[in-house]
This record gives sequence, C-alpha cells and structure tokens, in this order.
Amino acid sequence: MDWVYEQPVEIIFKTGGARDIESLLKNKGWNRGVLVCDPFFAQNGLAKKICESGGGRILEVFSDITPNPRVEDVNRCADIMRKCGADFAIALGGGSSMDCAKAACGIALTDDTIEAYHTGGKTLTQDVLPLVAIPTTAGTGSEVTCVSVLSDMTKGIKAPIANSKLYPKVAIIDPELTYSVPPKVTASTGLDVISHALEGFWSKNHQPICDALALHAARLAFKYLEAAYNNGNDVVAREKMCEASVIAGLAFTLPKTAASHACSFPLTNIYHIPHGEACAFTLDLLCEINAEAEGGRVNDFAKDIGFENAAAMGKRIREMKQAMGMKITLADAGIDIKDLDSLAEKCKHPNILNNPVPMGTEEIKRMFLRLV
Repeated sequence: MDWVYEQPVEIIFKTGGARDIESLLKNKGWNRGVLVCDPFFAQNGLAKKICESGGGRILEVFSDITPNPRVEDVNRCADIMRKCGADFAIALGGGSSMDCAKAACGIALTDDTIEAYHTGGKTLTQDVLPLVAIPTTAGTGSEVTCVSVLSDMTKGIKAPIANSKLYPKVAIIDPELTYSVPPKVTASTGLDVISHALEGFWSKNHQPICDALALHAARLAFKYLEAAYNNGNDVVAREKMCEASVIAGLAFTLPKTAASHACSFPLTNIYHIPHGEACAFTLDLLCEINAEAEGGRVNDFAKDIGFENAAAMGKRIREMKQAMGMKITLADAGIDIKDLDSLAEKCKHPNILNNPVPMGTEEIKRMFLRLV
C-alpha cells in the first residue's frame, strides 16, 4: 500500500486561545489583516473582541457571507483584502466563513475572480494570503483542510475547490468559542464530525495515519456529542467535541469524503437541510452498505470503537439523530418519492467515486427508499 501524508497547518488547541491573537501576529510578522466572519459574530460583539485581541493589526471586518458562501461573496471579500493591502486574514466561524476566507485569500494577490478557479478550469499556483482559522463550532474541520466549497447561483453549481494553497497557515481551536452554540447546531455539526471520521476511514483513498485519526475522532464524537447537545455548558464535552472535530478534519482531508457527503449537497441545495444533518441523513445506511466492502474494514472499525459491528454503529447513529431531533425519513426532509430519480442523479457528485461500494443512480435510489 503506497501513501503520502501531509498536514501543513500549525494547530494551536487552547481554551481561551482566541483571546491572545496579538502575540501570534507579532511572531509571524503580520500587520494588516482582514477578519472574515459570519454575520452573527459581527452583531454579537465577538468580531469586535477578536479585533481587539489583534492589537490593532486587524483593519477590516467582512461579514457579508451567505450560509452556503457564493462566488460573489468571495469576490467582494478579496476586493476588501486588496484595498487595505492585507498581508493576512482571519476566518472566524463555521464552514461558511472558512470557505469564503480561503477562496478570497487564494485570489487576493491577483486580479482574478474566483469563478476562474471554481468553474473556469484555472488552477491556483500563485502565492496566497496567509490565513488564521478560528472555528466557532465543533464540526466542519475546515480549519485544517485545503478545500473551499462555493455556490455559483448563476450556473446552478455548488462545488469544492481543492488545492494545497488553500490550507490555513494556523488554526486556533478554542473550545470556549463553542459554549454558546445552540443545540441544533451542535447536533448538526457534531454529526458532520462523525461523517468526516467514517468517510475518511472508508474512502477508497484511505491510508494508515488518517485511519488512526478517524478512529480517535469517531470514538470521541460517539461518546460526547449527545452530552454537548444536552448541556452546552458541559466544558468537558465541548472540549472533546472540538478535539474530535479537528482530528476528524485531519482524517478526511487527504482521503476525501464519499457517498454521504455527495448525497448531502442536493439535500442542502434543494431541501435546505443543514450540511451536517444532510450528511447524517444517509450515514447510518451507508454504515451497513459499506460494511460489505474491503474484507470487513468497516466492521472492524465499528468494533474498535465499541460496537458489535457496522450495523450496530449505524443503528446508534439513527438513535442519536432521533434523540437530537434530526431529520430521519423522506417525509421529515420534505422529499417526495416521485422526485427520487432526479435526486439520485444529483447525488452523483465526484466524491461518490470515493465510496468503497459503487453507488450509481439505482443504488442511491434504493438507499433513499429505505428512508420512507
């Protein structure tokens, strides 16, 4: 088995770490920055606190970001970076702010729009602005990945840009920032963690280091997610979910996600199901489906984290979804059976080719029919 492991992101895991950004910026020699954040943080005062912790080095705040960032968001953000002569950026928030900031940093030192790289076939080869990623949810793992998922509404496309230039330079994981995350968001992002761990493990591109990371992340998430959901002030559960999130991010970055994520894209785009919840919508079934592949690797994974087999692990995911009020059936999601042919076709995103069991249109449709 041939494999390569790469992880260029400096990871700082520290409770309260976001309160001392100035020393990091001084050490790196960065002086003119743009903070890219979710709109909520521009309103609730957190963005202001982050700016203050930067010691005057953060000159602008960009928060005009849609929940699933669009190419025009990226272009506006990059324009602000250019106009203030930024030599770094900070992304604060969940996957949306991370995706927007990564892509904007990728083009800020050029005159290009992001469309050239998103759907235009151009490859990022130039220097990019260094990015500090500060997640506020325990979920996306985007702070340690080189992927930016963007929507082009004009072309009707939601797709990732994956390029090693998009890795953040530094990730600050501060569990304090997740204490106020609402239960529904905790549930959805936590299920995204489990999806990342499982899909990173069973991806056709799996490799030993990422396998080990996936096991550790999954073990933590299965143990602590419901505790964090039930009590947002459970500091141990919050810290462990942050640990699970960043390690699951490391687990899937190189192998890439598979069928669960591929199916999630139309569920989010058409039925407006939050990303993590959309990933989990099929994840329990894929535990069983993928258990058929590669000599029992998925069953062995399930046993290693305390389940009898992959089917029992899938059953536990269903129980967690039900306990946390997530969508479980087609009716819950507002999906009409007559639309399954079209939905199955839309699920054939390139990531589905990473699934260990081939998932064509008919296989996807049969899977969804089990959710009636």
